[in-house]
Amino acid sequence: MIVDLREFAEREQPYWDELDALLERLSEQPEALDLNGATRLHDLYERACAGLLAVSESLAGSDVHHNLEALVGRAYGEIHAGRRARLRFAPVAWFARTFPRVFRRHVRLFALAAAITLGGALMGGVAVLVDPAAKPVVMPFAHLLGSPSERVQQEEAGSLKRRGGRQTFSAVLMANNVNVARNSLALGITFGLGTAIVLFHNGAILGAVCADYVAAGHSVFLAGWLLPHGAIEIPAILIAAQAGLLLGMTLLGRRQRQPLTARLRAIAADLATLIGGSALLLVWAALVESFLSQYHAPILYGPKIAFGCMQLVLLALLLGRGGAGRAEGRT
Repeated sequence: MIVDLREFAEREQPYWDELDALLERLSEQPEALDLNGATRLHDLYERACAGLLAVSESLAGSDVHHNLEALVGRAYGEIHAGRRARLRFAPVAWFARTFPRVFRRHVRLFALAAAITLGGALMGGVAVLVDPAAKPVVMPFAHLLGSPSERVQQEEAGSLKRRGGRQTFSAVLMANNVNVARNSLALGITFGLGTAIVLFHNGAILGAVCADYVAAGHSVFLAGWLLPHGAIEIPAILIAAQAGLLLGMTLLGRRQRQPLTARLRAIAADLATLIGGSALLLVWAALVESFLSQYHAPILYGPKIAFGCMQLVLLALLLGRGGAGRAEGRT
């Protein structure tokens, strides 16, 4: 039983107003509802239904009851009448607008993922420079354990002659990259600790490889080898880790007043968006790595480096400005 109608109405009115505004926007622009908006609409509708039930127990017939009953009826109609046609998934709009907005909403977690990776890279690079015998420990890949100069010579002499196997190699890279994204998210269930360990380990490998080739005087080869696909692959892995860290932070109980199920439901759409965007970027990176990065010749280094830099700029513009002129979704 609600004892203080005024206190109840003042507490719930902002949520009712938000639901009313969302319904008005939907009536004017049915296509404006994205995945985050649909989740928010459902949450507000459930809250209004709970409020209507509470009001009906003691205030049936009051103005609050009538107004709230009308609001719930409108929301019910929007959700159940023709919503299937309105909620058609638009992949291009999702990738160009929703994905960047969700990324920016949790950009601090992306920065944390980048910082952890950078820490691992510094450790791996220093370890290889100080103790070359540490290479087998830091770089668990047989083809990277030899002399950088010998590998550069072999690649420049033979990579342009290899024709077969590119499609198979591309498919393997796609599967591997998507698995990396999936694992980075899934390990968030360890309260983010597993995600952080994966980031640090991958950073150590990257730092060791870079230090090894730079110290041997093959910086241009390194840039031409890694930039074409790494300009997309590394940020994509960090975005997947961003999702894992978001899951970990949520499990830790950043919003202590909400039960765990409510906290997880609040971030579900954002997690799906981050991991979906990351997976698409990783698929593209695998294609580039298979069909461009693996061709090594001095004449190709300049164009390959320029291509990698161009991709990095375009990705930065997408993540930094995509969907900027539209309302930001809420978690």
